[in-house]
Amino acid sequence: MNKEEQVITGFRNLFNKLAWLNKSKMEEALKDYKPSEVHCIEYIAKNTDSNVTKLAESFYMTRGAMSKVTKKLMKKGYIESYQKQDNKKEIYFRLTKQGKAINKVHEELHRKFQERDKTVFEDVTEEQLNSMINLVEKYNKHLDTEIKKLDIDIKSE
Repeated sequence: MNKEEQVITGFRNLFNKLAWLNKSKMEEALKDYKPSEVHCIEYIAKNTDSNVTKLAESFYMTRGAMSKVTKKLMKKGYIESYQKQDNKKEIYFRLTKQGKAINKVHEELHRKFQERDKTVFEDVTEEQLNSMINLVEKYNKHLDTEIKKLDIDIKSE
């Protein structure tokens, strides 16, 4: 296995282990909510003026599919829509009190996971962290480019 394969395999294994370790605690604390709902709520909490287009792009979904998700979240009372005075055409979303409560539980779980894993980073230098961040950013940009190519291919079919 060459070094690139080791990195990709390492990323995959790391992701799978994190998902497995965190899953039961997430499901227990957020048992009444679907993961897609929780992640949509998280996105809206972290991004002001969230709309269907921004959400769809973030989750690699069609706007139609995301529209269905947001309608369900509104019906359940987790989010509400609003419009800006200067733009009556666009519809944005914000969390309701119930949505904020769900997000708070989710954030607390992430904080606990980060605390659990803190020891990994204790001996990592700033330079090593910067190198890892650069690699992750470079890989993400590459994947974004590949996704855009697929999007163009799909639209031209």
